[in-house]
Amino acid sequence: MLKTIPPLVTPELLQTLAAMGHGDEIVLVDRNFPAASVAAETVTGTLVQLTGVGTNEAARAILSLLPLDSFVEAPVRYMAPEGEPEADFEVHRDMQEIVDAAEGRSVAMEAVERFDFYDEAKTTYAVVRTAESRPYGCFIFKKGVIFD
Repeated sequence: MLKTIPPLVTPELLQTLAAMGHGDEIVLVDRNFPAASVAAETVTGTLVQLTGVGTNEAARAILSLLPLDSFVEAPVRYMAPEGEPEADFEVHRDMQEIVDAAEGRSVAMEAVERFDFYDEAKTTYAVVRTAESRPYGCFIFKKGVIFD
């Protein structure tokens, strides 16, 4: 147990976040995402399981440690239905609030249609699977830098 580290951040997740560099990306996915097969194709081949945790709780914990990239237009991307990039889901609205609060500013998020999202997820650093049951609860976070 460590001070100021959220309890749901496992040693494996903490090591993964710490090892990432500026511009590296991590995928936070729901329980329906093909996490194991996609994770096998990531840079590290790492799949971190957060059992019993939804995307909201996981994102708050991750973003308390991970700075988002301020050098790109949209450091957060989310899965959207095929042919419906403008679809509006509660899980995406929740994430917008969480991301904005974590960064203390308005952060742009960008929709990525489902099959393109799978392809983009394979190029990331690692995958974190949650127990999120809401559809399209999948996000890619691009790591930024700390200026202190």
